[in-house]
Amino acid sequence: MDPVAFHIGSYPVYWYGIIITTGAVLGAWLASWMARHRGEDPDHIWNMLIIVLILGIIGARLYHVFSRPAVGIGWDYYKEHPMDIFIPRNGGFAGLGIYGGVIGGVIGVLGYTWYKKLNFFKWADFAVPGVLLAQAIGRWGNFVNQELFGPPTKLPWGIKIDCVNRQFYEQYNCNVLGPETRFHPTFLYESIWNFVGVGLMVFIFKKFGDKLRNGDLLFFYLIYYPLGRFFIELFFRPDAWTLGSLPTASVISLISMAIGILGLVYNHFIRKPVAPAPATARSGKKQHSQSRKSKKSRK
Repeated sequence: MDPVAFHIGSYPVYWYGIIITTGAVLGAWLASWMARHRGEDPDHIWNMLIIVLILGIIGARLYHVFSRPAVGIGWDYYKEHPMDIFIPRNGGFAGLGIYGGVIGGVIGVLGYTWYKKLNFFKWADFAVPGVLLAQAIGRWGNFVNQELFGPPTKLPWGIKIDCVNRQFYEQYNCNVLGPETRFHPTFLYESIWNFVGVGLMVFIFKKFGDKLRNGDLLFFYLIYYPLGRFFIELFFRPDAWTLGSLPTASVISLISMAIGILGLVYNHFIRKPVAPAPATARSGKKQHSQSRKSKKSRK
């Protein structure tokens, strides 16, 4: 599949960008639906989308730039070619790291909710199912670019990878493994895992919404997504950037899961429940409301 979808004049428009943009818009739509379902103003989601996208892309780019993958380019390349960090040049602008994108996006949500005086955890709960949906869709950009593939396989869903996209893999290049060799579609495994997670979060949101506390879906995301990513990085990423014997993304996944578990424990076993308003206060408000209505009717 040609990575270029079409041209606007001499400027190429890539499938990768179209797919990522589609994922972001559909993710924002899901988040706005969840906000509306809770009686909140969904316009806040669309207002924060641009901020979250910009900071998310910056974060994802920085994660890639400072990485040191086993295969491909990273910090060792960029410190010698700093302009390729910013300018598409000889494939220089060709890497984004999802964990950096998530951190950047969280900063965007924090900044927006602080400025608008909104509850961060409530709006993060609305956002994370949409984030996971965007990740699930965005992974198909890796299919178009023939990247994010795993070890060789004889399974029926294995995919062929052109020799030019295997040239940096000594053990997988076409001089070692023929052009007909099939590989694990790592991007597909993560995409399926993410789609299942979206379904789970929407189900939990609708079925147990009255029992959820602000932050529950965020903490669920911090456990669910990294759990799948941990094993995918461990077994299906020959290009992984490693810290010692573990892929860096797996180390981050363990930290993220620990934060998610601690967050849920705090929310449901340590944090005190919000006390309901006293009956007298509620009845007073009700009487005041009825009084205002009766005055309006007399007018």
